[in-house]
Amino acid sequence: MEIGRGAEAVITLEESAVRKWRIPKGYRLPELDEQIRRERTIREARITSEARRCGVPTPIIKDVLKFDLIMEHIGGQKLKDVITPALSEQVGEIVGKLHKAGIIHGDLTTSNMILRDGRIYLIDFGLAFHEGSVEAQGVDVHVYFQTLESTHDRPDELIDAFALGYARTQPGAEAVLERVKEIKARGRYL
Repeated sequence: MEIGRGAEAVITLEESAVRKWRIPKGYRLPELDEQIRRERTIREARITSEARRCGVPTPIIKDVLKFDLIMEHIGGQKLKDVITPALSEQVGEIVGKLHKAGIIHGDLTTSNMILRDGRIYLIDFGLAFHEGSVEAQGVDVHVYFQTLESTHDRPDELIDAFALGYARTQPGAEAVLERVKEIKARGRYL
């Protein structure tokens, strides 16, 4: 049963697992397309597993095939439907752990976070990469803040709560949050 579709992949629920299949792109040379899809699948599996080892709740990767990831089905609710300041603070703690480990998620939206049994899981590491710079971390957090501002009530409360949690787990939080302000200001003048 199909449960999601993105620009690069189709997500299906099969028995008790989720399958993420990277779809072929007809505009690429077949050999290049296969190489890109295979490398992105492997990278996503590795980073998802690495994030989990660093204390970030993620789905457990059960298998990696040529262009498919088979992973644990988390269930629960998308955070976008239930977010509160307390949950946003938890997100800050989780993202702080991720950044402390040098991992950038690349798509930190409340649609890529699932709440199950009081625990928030990060999903969809398809755009994730390794980077420790304040700029990359700032852009990651900026994406989350943009999501809050564009789709949620009282975004300032949610942002302030995130900052509290982030500062608890990310030693460089102050510099990153300052950079987020700079990034936001840059966007106004483009």
